[in-house]
Amino acid sequence: MARLLLHPELDWTDDGAPHARRHDDVYFSAQDGLAETRAVFLNGCGLPESWEGRTEFTVAETGFGTGLNFLALWQLWRAHRPTPAAQLTFVSFEAYPLRREDAARALSAWPELSDLADALTARWPDPVRGVRSIVFPEDGVRLILHLGDIRETLAQSAFRADAWFLDGFSPAKNDDMWHAGLYPDLAARSAPCARLGTFTVAGAVRRGLADAGFEVSKAEGHGRKRERLEARLVLTPVAAADTFGMRGPPAAPARVAILGAGIAGAALAQALKGRDIEAEVFDPAPGPASGASGNPLALFMPRLDAGDTAEAGLLLGAYLAARDVYRDMPEAEETDVLQSPRNDAERARFEKLLADPPLPFEYLEAARGGGLLHKRALILRPPQLVARLLKGVTCHFGGEPVVDLAQRSVNGRSFEAIIFANGMAAAALAPSLPLEARLGQVDFLETPVNAPPSASASGSYALALGPQRLWGATFGPSGTDFAPGGTAEARAENLEGLERLSPYWVRAAREAGVQSRASLRATTPDRLPLIGAVPDYPAALELFAPMKKGRAVDTDAPLLPGVYVASGYGARGFTWAPWAADVLAAQLTGSPVPASLPALRAVSPLRFVFRVLKRG
Repeated sequence: MARLLLHPELDWTDDGAPHARRHDDVYFSAQDGLAETRAVFLNGCGLPESWEGRTEFTVAETGFGTGLNFLALWQLWRAHRPTPAAQLTFVSFEAYPLRREDAARALSAWPELSDLADALTARWPDPVRGVRSIVFPEDGVRLILHLGDIRETLAQSAFRADAWFLDGFSPAKNDDMWHAGLYPDLAARSAPCARLGTFTVAGAVRRGLADAGFEVSKAEGHGRKRERLEARLVLTPVAAADTFGMRGPPAAPARVAILGAGIAGAALAQALKGRDIEAEVFDPAPGPASGASGNPLALFMPRLDAGDTAEAGLLLGAYLAARDVYRDMPEAEETDVLQSPRNDAERARFEKLLADPPLPFEYLEAARGGGLLHKRALILRPPQLVARLLKGVTCHFGGEPVVDLAQRSVNGRSFEAIIFANGMAAAALAPSLPLEARLGQVDFLETPVNAPPSASASGSYALALGPQRLWGATFGPSGTDFAPGGTAEARAENLEGLERLSPYWVRAAREAGVQSRASLRATTPDRLPLIGAVPDYPAALELFAPMKKGRAVDTDAPLLPGVYVASGYGARGFTWAPWAADVLAAQLTGSPVPASLPALRAVSPLRFVFRVLKRG
C-alpha cells in the first residue's frame, strides 16, 4: 500500500459537476447540490435547532469529497451560532482527497459560499495519510479530517458525534464506504440521541443502522429522489474501558495551571485560550523560553522514516500540525533544507524512503549525492515565537512554584487541572514518569552580512538567517547540573559537524565571537513524548498486575485526578508542542481528538506501566 493517498480521477459534466471515474458517480446533484445538502443533511439532522443552547456541537461525515457539506454547515453555523463562544467540530473521513484546484473548481458553482470556499481551499490538505485538524477561529469552527480507508480510520478515531452525514457515493458503487462493519462504529462514536441523515434508502443501509441501535425512518426526498433516510440513535453503546487514560474529565475545567513557559507550555496556553479556558503559566525563570526553547534560531523540518510504522505516521502528523501553526507567523521563515546522507546505510535508507515517499513532491524530492531536499521547512526564532503564543496569557515568573498535586494547587491557589509542561522538572513532581535528561548545545554568532534563510543537515545542522548563524546540536546524556554557557568539548563536536556541512560561512565560525548555549531536553526510553493524564503509578501496577501472566485487564486506568503531562519532546519540542496541545485541549473539553487511537496510545504515559508488567 502506497504511503501517499491517490487523488480521484475526475470527469466534469456539462454543468460543471465533478464525476468520479473510480466509482462512476457524481459528487453532488447536477440539479442543485447545495439545496440537496440542505435538505438531506442539514434538515435531516434537525439543524440548526439541534444545537440550540449548546456550547459544543459535533457533526461527523463519511466522505468529505469537495467539502460542500462542510461549507453548507459552516454557513448555517455563522447564521445561527448559539453563543459567540460556541464551538462546532466537523469530523470527516476521506480515502481519495481531491486536488486543491479540483475542489476550488467544483465549489465555484456556488458564489454565495465563495468566502468560505476560499478559506477552506487555502488550507486544503495534502494527500498524506493520517489526521489533519484545521481551525477557523473567527467562527469557532474546527475541521478534523481522517485521511485513509474508512474501514480502518473510523475504528481508530476518538469522538462522539451529535449528528451524522452519510455521504459516500451510492452504496451500489462504493461498498467500502457502506460495509456492514460501518454501522456499529457509527453508533459507538455517537452521542445519546444522535441524529443521522443520508440520501440513500437501500435496504442494507436501513438494516445496518437498525441493528446498530438507530431508529430509522423514510422522509421526502430531494430532486429526482423520492425518498431519503433519517435516523436517531435510541440504544447508546456501553463505553469501552479507558485503559490508557485517554478519557477527559466529566466537565471541562474552567481554570488550568501550566507549569513551564517554553514552547510546550506556550502552545498549551494558546490552545486552551482558543477553547475559552483560563490558563495561567508558572515558570521559575525570570521570563519565557529560558530553556531549550530559547535558542536564537531553530530548524523545523520533518523526521522521515523509511518504514510505514505508527510512530513514523505520528511524527509526520505532528510535523504537519505544527507547520500549519507556524507558517504564517513572522517568527518563521520558509526555506529548503539539503539533508546529506552520513554514510552508505543512510543513503540506502533515503533511497527506500523516496521509492515510497511519505510526503508529496511539494515537500520532498531527491537531492544530489543521494540526499533529500526538504521543501517548505522553516527556520524559527524561538524566543519571539514563544512570546507571541503567550501574549495575553497570565504568566508568573521567578521563584520555584509551590505545587500540591493532591489539592491541585499552585502557590496556594486552586485549579481544576495542572499540566506539567516543564521538561525534566516534571520528574521531580511525578517520579514515576520515565523522563531522561539530554544536554543539547548550539553555537552561534552574528556577522555583518545579511543572508536569506538557508539550512543544511547531516546529523548536525547549520542555519543562516539575516546576520545570524547557528549550528549544532549535541544530544548527550546528562545530569541536571550543567554549564549553560556550554563546554569546549561540545563546541569542538559542533564545529566538526559544521565543517562536514561546509556552508559558505564556515570560516567565520572558526574565528572569535562564537557564543554557546546549552540546555536540557527531556526525552523518554522510546523517544516518543508523554502526552495525557498522569497515572497513579502504584495503583496502576496493582490493578493491572494480571498482565504479568498474560491476562488482559479491561478496566479504567487509575489516574492522578486533574494532573496531566506534556513532556519528553527531546530535540523536537517545536514539532510536538502544537499537536500535543491540540490533543490535550480536546481531551480536557471532551471534544473530538485530532489524532488516531493508536497515536494516542503511543504517547500515553500508561504505556510504560504496561511494558513493565508485560516484561514481568
